[in-house]
Amino acid sequence: MERIRKALDLARLERAAWREPSAESSSEARIEVADGAPESAVTAAISMPGALAPIVYTHTQVFPISAERWERNRIVDPNSAAAAPAAFRMLRTQVLQRMDAHGWRSLAMFSPQATDGKTTTAINLAISLASDRMHSVLLVEFDLRQPAIAERLGLTPQFGAEDALSGAAAVEDCLYHPDGIDRLIVMPARAALANSSEALTGPRCRQIAAELRARYPERIVLYDLPPVLVADDALAFAPLVDCGLVVAAEGRTRRDDLVRTIEMLHKTPLIGTVLNRASGLPGAY
Repeated sequence: MERIRKALDLARLERAAWREPSAESSSEARIEVADGAPESAVTAAISMPGALAPIVYTHTQVFPISAERWERNRIVDPNSAAAAPAAFRMLRTQVLQRMDAHGWRSLAMFSPQATDGKTTTAINLAISLASDRMHSVLLVEFDLRQPAIAERLGLTPQFGAEDALSGAAAVEDCLYHPDGIDRLIVMPARAALANSSEALTGPRCRQIAAELRARYPERIVLYDLPPVLVADDALAFAPLVDCGLVVAAEGRTRRDDLVRTIEMLHKTPLIGTVLNRASGLPGAY
């Protein structure tokens, strides 16, 4: 028992030194290993210092998963019999490798037009990223022209991203957790915002983006933004993220639109392009 207590004390000290304390109260509280846990559990807890312990949400509101709604909206439920498609596991691995190589922690989802499947890709990528034990994920909806994440997830938020941007609500009051998907938090938008591009370039938005990125070193912040060629919101917000991912749809995205989008984002590091609705899928392994 004395050895277990010493191991626990060491783990707590390492965690305290590793994570910078936040001035605000955290909405995510990690579970401590119980003093009476078997020695094997303690060894597992301290042998992977980068892996995250399970999270218990004390302030963040938890909402249930509607399997029927998610299936209708082409969203993968990682707890169902059908696991995340290989395509999203591959995308997750490549995104993590490229972001980790540069120390990047914030990623924006871009697309040329509104029919490219950007939001669906963003949701599924966030779920897939959250299955990686080394990271937690925050999906932020900054498509304040046509917000869709809350509806697709079956969520009716009391406060949303626009409330955080306007100062009507604190950031932690706008966070929601899908029950059963550990390490995933969502900040949806409740309604469209008339002056969305101005809101995304204001000092409050800069403060929120910096806070979300810095609060937890292991967190990946994934932003869903309006299409690049439809409004100036994405270009206005792009300087506040580390990198971007461009979503295009086979049979729908025009080549000229994709080229123009990438050219317009030349100041933002792009880690890749996702071809959505691709028909030429590789055969099974």
